[in-house]
Amino acid sequence: MNSDNDHIKWFRASSHYINAHRGRTFVIHLPGQSILEENFTNVLNDIALLYSLNVKLVLVHGAEPQIRENLIRKGHEWPQQSERHITTPEILEDVLATIGLTGTHIEAGLSTGHTPMRSLDILVTSGNFVKARPLGIVDGVDFYHTGVTRRINHDAIQTQLENDAIVIISQLGHSPSGETFILDSQELARDVACSLEAEKLVYFTPDNGIRDQNGEIINELQENRQGQVAFNPDQTPLVKLTTSACLKGVNRCHVISYLQDGALLEELFTRDGSGTQVIRESYDQLRSATPDDVAGIIDLITPLEKEGLLVKRSRELLESEVDHFMIIERDGMIVACAALYPFGSRGELACLATHQDYRNDNYGELLLQAIETNAREQGLTVLFVLTTQTSHWFLERGYSEQPIDELPKQRKLLYNLQRNSKVLLKPLS
Repeated sequence: MNSDNDHIKWFRASSHYINAHRGRTFVIHLPGQSILEENFTNVLNDIALLYSLNVKLVLVHGAEPQIRENLIRKGHEWPQQSERHITTPEILEDVLATIGLTGTHIEAGLSTGHTPMRSLDILVTSGNFVKARPLGIVDGVDFYHTGVTRRINHDAIQTQLENDAIVIISQLGHSPSGETFILDSQELARDVACSLEAEKLVYFTPDNGIRDQNGEIINELQENRQGQVAFNPDQTPLVKLTTSACLKGVNRCHVISYLQDGALLEELFTRDGSGTQVIRESYDQLRSATPDDVAGIIDLITPLEKEGLLVKRSRELLESEVDHFMIIERDGMIVACAALYPFGSRGELACLATHQDYRNDNYGELLLQAIETNAREQGLTVLFVLTTQTSHWFLERGYSEQPIDELPKQRKLLYNLQRNSKVLLKPLS
């Protein structure tokens, strides 16, 4: 029963994302290795689920391990120089055949009648959407039929998306002269997403996201703060791809694992996701509250009022005093709030609250700093707070316990003797 309740709560919480994703364009990169994994069936099922929710989908796939295996079987190799493959005329036909078979495998997986989405009539399409040019000769090395993107026919792709088709794009492109070039699939996914100004670009990798130098997953990486984060050097190419995508118009990039069942759904339909999100600006927004935020503030503080940690506030009171509040909003949900009430040259910090799921994320610290800054801007010289159970937290941040007589006269008249709150005070330099 508890498990069922968890599913119900998750489904309700996902409604915000279901509405936000509807009609949006997602570009998903499927590396060749992911297609060989047992979990790939689940990945395709989750992609089909996105399709059922009216998400516009473009799948860009690679086939590197399949190509290498096929070439080795025929006594050939796919040489590399500076992390790029050299595609000679002798192996081009085999490379193209393998890429074609891999794309067909994906198309067949989305068309099978044995998936949880079997009642869906999924339209899958592909075409010559990519114009390419040769990489040419680099440092004296001729890369032959290895190329880079010249242009994406975004109008043609958009037409297919508007016809409710899932578009599959393989890692190849053609030149105006009729030559065919093999492209890096990760770079191609970036180029397609930028051309379409996609809402999201999703990279499936063998890891659960981008890791820092200590091996910890980075939940969120801001494009404009990339230089401040020490990440695993092996992931530098992927970091550069995702940040460049954000600079060129993609709203958000996601790096998740193709080995983890449900990673795509967890990343897209929960607030904390399953991997790394790369964005232009943090989706944790600290701002002044508006009347539209009253309901969210009530949802946040009601559990704390029931525990006696906060004084009960009616909706009417909150609506009249909402201008005193600052909030932190995380992907549409208010996860922290605090209020500042001036009394002459002194100000009261009140109703500082953080959602129970985010009490280890320093939101209280951020709000405290914001309130203190706001108080200084208003010319206040002292900040005080009344608390029953969190005095130690404020003491650690420069507040000191004071007698009730230190309260401004107006506030002292409102003091609730039954709560017996401690008065903590901090001069503002």
